[in-house]
Amino acid sequence: MTKYHDLAVLLLRLATAVNFLSPVGSRLGLWGKGWQNFLEYAAQVNSFAPAAAVPYLAVAATVLETILPLLLLVGYKTRWAALGAAGLTLTFALAMTCSFGVKEALDYSVFVDSASAFLLATVPAYRWSLDAYLTPRGIPPAR
Repeated sequence: MTKYHDLAVLLLRLATAVNFLSPVGSRLGLWGKGWQNFLEYAAQVNSFAPAAAVPYLAVAATVLETILPLLLLVGYKTRWAALGAAGLTLTFALAMTCSFGVKEALDYSVFVDSASAFLLATVPAYRWSLDAYLTPRGIPPAR
């Protein structure tokens, strides 16, 4: 791998993490309109779900959107975190498509986020990561 490839992988990892953490910060009131606004949006995105399920979906999404990017930031269990991020964003993209139509998901680049997370999961090694530090030399990371 070239140093440019390693840098690109690091930037992809960081960009994917920030794409998750920014909306979490918004819904927790660090910037943006806060939790109530997020619950209303979650109800719209999950228009096909029972209203009673929306708060649980919102909490589950927020927990996953906090844990997965933190793992990506430090590079721990990177492949699994990337696969989780890819699956979560793909689920979000499909829910958006069902509720609003495909244009909304395309406008917010949710399919691109999912594809980039899937791409990150295919990288054979993550040089600047906790995974690289914890992996004994000469032993490839478990797939």
